[in-house]
Amino acid sequence: MEREFKSFELIELKADDSSRKVCGYGSVFGNTDSYGDIVMPGAFLRSMKDRQPAMLWQHRSDMIPGVWDVYEERTRGLYLEGTFANTPLGEEAYQLAKMKAMKGLSIGYSTKKYEVDQANGTRKLLDLELWEVSLVTFPANEKANITRVKSKPETIRQFEDFLREAGGYSRDDATTIALRGFKALNPEREAEEEEHKELAELFGRFTQQLTL
Repeated sequence: MEREFKSFELIELKADDSSRKVCGYGSVFGNTDSYGDIVMPGAFLRSMKDRQPAMLWQHRSDMIPGVWDVYEERTRGLYLEGTFANTPLGEEAYQLAKMKAMKGLSIGYSTKKYEVDQANGTRKLLDLELWEVSLVTFPANEKANITRVKSKPETIRQFEDFLREAGGYSRDDATTIALRGFKALNPEREAEEEEHKELAELFGRFTQQLTL
């Protein structure tokens, strides 16, 4: 099953050293993100009845800085409140969040049910399996852009998405590179060695993420 991530800005940190709380929205309803997905109200309800989402650090299952005490759907989206653990990682996460070094929340989920709007091609996410919510350094943006990570590379679009997120390429350039390579960006000159090296490094980072 495809595992996906969406990020959003961390809206508040309760900096009381006695409570050590953090809160924010892991997802917002009604936004069409850059990949044509819309998270719909009710998408998390079934999953949250079955399990408590884990609090992770940068989507790493072996790094747990605390727990989510509150996880609920509100009018705006998926709202969370958490407490940092009294552990070295919990203390580090709390101090970095208080310094605003950790800037967002990102949900890890799988899509169980969706509908495609035939008029514009957007995908309405109706039922999501919520696995975890991570504190992250780089939230995508306030419109909750998406980064997809699958169990194995299955499509060119997956690599195209990675080029945009990790490499900073435009949509058109990422598509061209994914389909035809760097040389296609400028057909009148030969691809230089440095370009091949950069692409190899990016693909190495891409495949490394798949093993996490």
